[in-house]
Amino acid sequence: MFSQYQPVPQLQPVPDLLRVTVIVGSVRTGRLAPDVAGWFAEQTARRDDLVTDVVDLAAIALPDDLDPDDPEVARLRPRIAEADAYVVIVPEYNRSIPGPLKTLIDTYQPEWLAKPVGFVGYGLGMAGGVRAVEHLRQIFAEFHSVGMKDTVTFPRILEHYDEAGRFPVEPAGAEAAAKLMLDQLTWWARALRDAKARRPYGS
Repeated sequence: MFSQYQPVPQLQPVPDLLRVTVIVGSVRTGRLAPDVAGWFAEQTARRDDLVTDVVDLAAIALPDDLDPDDPEVARLRPRIAEADAYVVIVPEYNRSIPGPLKTLIDTYQPEWLAKPVGFVGYGLGMAGGVRAVEHLRQIFAEFHSVGMKDTVTFPRILEHYDEAGRFPVEPAGAEAAAKLMLDQLTWWARALRDAKARRPYGS
């Protein structure tokens, strides 16, 4: 399945810290993703067990043909490969995920293998990104990734802003959901990292 891609180098684990890559999955003009991602980065910064890297798709020019030798693909590959876990910030577009996010996932295939993924979804309607998250679960399952059961969602996201544009206006519930999801994510990240250090996945 992964034969057309270069193998991912084996990295030495960091004993006390986990590398979490946060992927900002929207590139649209006027997007709300930076607000959601900024808030979520504040949640990870409160923890002493994580090192966070934010990958914003709006700042990356990935090729349409998924060429693994493309220079932009090569530059981003280490940031994807070195992560112990991922969190995807995903808006719901027409009951699914944005096209550029799917391109990113398809471009890097072995990098996702047997790693945990958390989800932060949002949308204009009551679904709050849930349908986009469910599609992501199916996609990442193809790479034997472990999707976190509990997620963070912002239904009717415009109602989470106050008149001054501050987000989220009532953060307590979202912060509790983020902590729960990150607790699960870090457990799985450490368990899978330790297991793969003893025996490479699939061997």
